[in-house]
Amino acid sequence: MSSIFDALPGQETPVGAISKNLARMWATDERAESKAGEDAKATQVNFVLHLGLHTTPPDALAQFQTAVRFSRRYPCRVVVLCPTREENAQDATIRAKIYGECHPGKTRGDLRCCEFVILHYPTAARVFLENQVSICLSTDLPVYYWAHNFASSAKLGAYQYLLTKAKRVLIDRSLVPPEDTGEVAWPRPEAVRDLANARLLPVRQTIGQFLSAHAPAALADGVSGVVVRHGSARRAEARVLAAWSRERLVGCGAPEQLATKVEADRAASPDSVELLFTYGNIQSVRFQGDFAKGSAQLSAHIRGSSTELATTISLLSPEAALAEAMFF
Repeated sequence: MSSIFDALPGQETPVGAISKNLARMWATDERAESKAGEDAKATQVNFVLHLGLHTTPPDALAQFQTAVRFSRRYPCRVVVLCPTREENAQDATIRAKIYGECHPGKTRGDLRCCEFVILHYPTAARVFLENQVSICLSTDLPVYYWAHNFASSAKLGAYQYLLTKAKRVLIDRSLVPPEDTGEVAWPRPEAVRDLANARLLPVRQTIGQFLSAHAPAALADGVSGVVVRHGSARRAEARVLAAWSRERLVGCGAPEQLATKVEADRAASPDSVELLFTYGNIQSVRFQGDFAKGSAQLSAHIRGSSTELATTISLLSPEAALAEAMFF
């Protein structure tokens, strides 16, 4: 059975020769040694992509390509961590690959290059992993840590070095199974970002712009709760919309204890989400969207004023969601 390490591109190299062979790789690449010189390989951040044990080889390759597309816009040193599924492995050997590519920049003659270090580690080598990661990172640059598809949330707590050192810790709550109640004792909770929230940026902007026609006090007047119903594929997005709506309504003057409810709609299409503001009067606010269809309907009946809107909706691309979660 192919491992996630084997599924990723790159040139295998001894762990102790990573730096030397990276330099050799660029020395033999005519594009990187063109007039762009060392500027082509200038990096802005360190980016650690940690593939959890639930990651399949096709999924690993998809996330790797997302990191490549991200690095084209934000030059970075990427370290990809690939654990083995052999829990009883006694071999503590860490394997490594290096990978690099160059592409045109924003202006004529501009060249941007990115480089990847891919580390494969068995369970027995876990105690050496953080030391090896620290060697692979570029010094004096911030670290961003993306933990993808872990078997359970609690397992993240074993990687305190990365959780503590990272300026941002990125997780995707849409990949957490409903039965997973594991809690992580985040050393820096303020650094944690949810990619499900980042992907929803265009949707939150659309709803916010639609409701901006009404005064904040009018939106909060008589509101009794927020209800979000979702299809089977959008549980995480529904939770994000519920929390975001409640926070915004409280900011408009709604009571701090404003109730929220998130519930699955088995009759709805998998990619649908419906958001309702409930009121104790005749007012109402409703958003209903389907991400598979790329369309949504919004309506608001506030203080005698009624507005409706049919619009297109979309989620941010994976690489754009990474940038949103990391930098904003």
